[in-house]
Amino acid sequence: MTNIFKTLKNDHDKHRELLETIGDTSGDSQTRRDAWSEFFTDVSAHAAAEEEAFYAPLMETKSGQPEARHSVAEHKELDDLMQELNETDMSSPAWLATFKKLRHDYEHHMEEEENEIFAQAKKSIGDKVDGSIAEKFKKRKAKERDLVTEKAENALVD
Repeated sequence: MTNIFKTLKNDHDKHRELLETIGDTSGDSQTRRDAWSEFFTDVSAHAAAEEEAFYAPLMETKSGQPEARHSVAEHKELDDLMQELNETDMSSPAWLATFKKLRHDYEHHMEEEENEIFAQAKKSIGDKVDGSIAEKFKKRKAKERDLVTEKAENALVD
């Protein structure tokens, strides 16, 4: 059974690939649109699930609380950048500049989680080898993906 650290790392690897794909595109291309849509949906769902399943128990520990609060604050900053990108013309220089900032910030965030926060979390909450945190994360992420998709479909109707 997969633990939470492996589950989160697998998501991060997928996100890195999508960032690379988006970074290799230009203008308002179908490839950029498709990769951005997948990235936005998956990262939005990932962050919400991570906050509930991973960071909430970490915040309950004195030693894990500062790192968890920091990461949740970074999630908000990244979400703001993603919303800005959704509202900007993909072919504009502003879109590319904002994407570069998002990419830099998110890559930093993933590295920080994997190299610092995971180690702290293993000490604070353990890796839950029974997979309970990973399972909670996966269930919440699936629900969040559905919500993100529903919101996007509703925005198209409006």
